[in-house]
Amino acid sequence: MCGIVGVYNHHSAAELASKAMFAEQHRGQESCGIAVSDSKIIRVRKKLGLVKEVFPPAQIDRLPGNLAIGHVRYPTRGVASEFNSQPHVVELLAGPCFSLVSNGDIVNYEKVRLQLESHGVYFSSHNDGELILKYIVYQIEKEKMPIIEAIRFCMKNVRGAYSTALITRDELYIFRDPYGFKPLSYGITDGNTVVVASETCALDIVQARYVSYVKPGEIIIINKEGIKRIENDLKEYRLNSDYPQHCIFEHIYFSRPDSYQFSEDVYRVRERIGEKIALNDHDITPDLVVPVPDSSNFIALGYANARKMPITLGLIRNHYIGRTFIKPDQTVRDESVRQKFNYLPHTFEGKSIVLIDDSIVRGTTIKKIIDLVREAGAKEIHLRIGSPPVKYACYYGIDIQESEELIANRMSIEKIIRDFGISSLKYISLQDLFSAVSKPKHYCDACFSGKYVVV
Repeated sequence: MCGIVGVYNHHSAAELASKAMFAEQHRGQESCGIAVSDSKIIRVRKKLGLVKEVFPPAQIDRLPGNLAIGHVRYPTRGVASEFNSQPHVVELLAGPCFSLVSNGDIVNYEKVRLQLESHGVYFSSHNDGELILKYIVYQIEKEKMPIIEAIRFCMKNVRGAYSTALITRDELYIFRDPYGFKPLSYGITDGNTVVVASETCALDIVQARYVSYVKPGEIIIINKEGIKRIENDLKEYRLNSDYPQHCIFEHIYFSRPDSYQFSEDVYRVRERIGEKIALNDHDITPDLVVPVPDSSNFIALGYANARKMPITLGLIRNHYIGRTFIKPDQTVRDESVRQKFNYLPHTFEGKSIVLIDDSIVRGTTIKKIIDLVREAGAKEIHLRIGSPPVKYACYYGIDIQESEELIANRMSIEKIIRDFGISSLKYISLQDLFSAVSKPKHYCDACFSGKYVVV
């Protein structure tokens, strides 16, 4: 899970890109970068750090041009370094120059990389974005393919999840993998600037009117002639499903609630998730509903409204810590929890509460939050989770590469209850989760079921 943006036809494309990236900062906090073209030169700046740190006004002024792409990184492959940061750039001796950003993960990365290396292609990182770019450029340079055919060839042979923006010196190309795992949309400003983003909240920030999502397997060309959309015959690309495979965790956790993802309002899906949990939870009568902020707020609101119970924002989040799940190291995640959360004094004393969280992955973060709530004086803690048990690794852009990391694989519900010292624990069922979205067949459930469409 990373965040990407693209800007076409703006007098300060880098500035607009940085604003859109800031709106997507929650999608990646390790590093960020921008590539910008003035029709002659593609300039790149990428560093470890947050958008506001890496791109102050003085740095933006050094990136002139009306065409840009940007990236905020959440690491799933490769260590934390500038080399693994995006965008990546390739300039050919014959003159063409290309730069690319991507959100997702490639499942046959090692095989494809070895193929390219056997043909003399050099890699400077272990990042999926560099692999996609160099695969496409190799087809253009060595196999003499037009760029659209090179992208199509990539779609057939590079398997996994990718929502991608690629620029030349004067054109912007955007495309998604044939299953559409990760979101990607575009909009247009009143000044006729085209803006591409992983989340529609970024379009809102730069005042771009939402036009459309990028369809799975679609290629869109944006240049001086306008916007050209190329839909491909997905039967050539989809091997194991006739349906898209959108990441359901975009609704559960990743996306901001003010985004519109996969033709759904994220906040509304979260409210429905809470309502579904509440429908099967009338055997307890707690005093308060308390969300773990912030991604659980609307799940808890849906739950509280359905049960006509009071909801209290009893946990206060320090927003300068970042999102603990997407920290690159477990030790850092653990240290961040206590710095990130505090409780409202005198709120929990002697109370029975329903504590609502969006998911349990490794279990270390929620355990520390429970300890905090108990310290605050809660009499009973009933934990309710807005996703089914996460039991399987994700290979499509979430940092869960080993199933052994997952608490649902290591402990039964009864064991978790004892280990956490809580009164009860319930997860939403897979059936109820998918009934909270309008097209349940269009979502990936691999991390819950172990059924992988792309391997």
